[in-house]
Amino acid sequence: MKGSTMRILITGAAGFLGSHLCDRLLAEGHTVTGMDNFITGSPDNLAHLAGHPRFSFIRHDVSNFIFVPGRLDAILHFASPASPNANSPRGYVNLPIQTMKAGALGTHNTLGLARANKARFLLASTSEIYGDPIEHPQRESYWGHVDPNGIRSVYDEAKRFAEALTMAYHRFHGIDTRIVRIFNTFGPRMHLDDGRVVPNFLSQALCGKPLTIYGDGQQTRSFCYVSDLIDGIVRLLYSDIHDPVNIGNPTETTILEFANSINRLAGNSAGIVYKDLRSEGDPQRRQPDITRARSLLSWEPKVTMEEGITLTIPYFQEKLGLSGGCCS
Repeated sequence: MKGSTMRILITGAAGFLGSHLCDRLLAEGHTVTGMDNFITGSPDNLAHLAGHPRFSFIRHDVSNFIFVPGRLDAILHFASPASPNANSPRGYVNLPIQTMKAGALGTHNTLGLARANKARFLLASTSEIYGDPIEHPQRESYWGHVDPNGIRSVYDEAKRFAEALTMAYHRFHGIDTRIVRIFNTFGPRMHLDDGRVVPNFLSQALCGKPLTIYGDGQQTRSFCYVSDLIDGIVRLLYSDIHDPVNIGNPTETTILEFANSINRLAGNSAGIVYKDLRSEGDPQRRQPDITRARSLLSWEPKVTMEEGITLTIPYFQEKLGLSGGCCS
């Protein structure tokens, strides 16, 4: 499909990743229809596309039957709450049933639409399907270490079910499917209050406040800048790979190291405060093995963590300045 233009549906188009995907695929000449119900996505993320001749938008909940007029060549299913933070109104902890429905009913509906259109289908899965991993780094062959009924299970199990259903449609109906397992990603268009570590740290640092670390800060993450992630996803879309593929930055860093980098790059001298861990089942280590992406997609990240933070800071500065005293 690379080199030919497609008509593409992106669910969750008003979200952080969905909106960047819209930009990338439009830039490559495709016609894109975005779909979102704004339960976690923001119209602001798509405002710059108003009037674009090859972009249209449908406000719709993917857990309900989906109708899109005209033929589709590809469907990218990205609709789902993503933040695990209980303090975020947009997090899956506060939207548990909607999260399960997006992963189960939404995946079923979008796969049915792909089947009707004989369209290529790409599922946005997650590193969270590995749970709190025993295997490190995490390879696609690892089955995971997941609590099936803990507070995080609504997201983990929704994505695990979505992967199983996607492979069932591929094997039984012959649907041309892709599965991307997305690791920690950051960049412009993240919600300031989504509760994840990057918005938390940047908001605190730019407001001159100490950064809050839960636990001792020795838990690890691997942070990928959004442009690198989107490039990996698009390469996967254009490929013929049906098995899951990890897309993320394999450079592992502790939360404490990350906090110190944020403070230094933001010029914040307020330091760090430590609080008790508050997230049940929070993974202690997270690092993708990207051997499959390197060998099959010729992909690996190019933007370093510090370069990505520097590119993200202006967006947060603008949003903090527009939000009327959030730094007070």
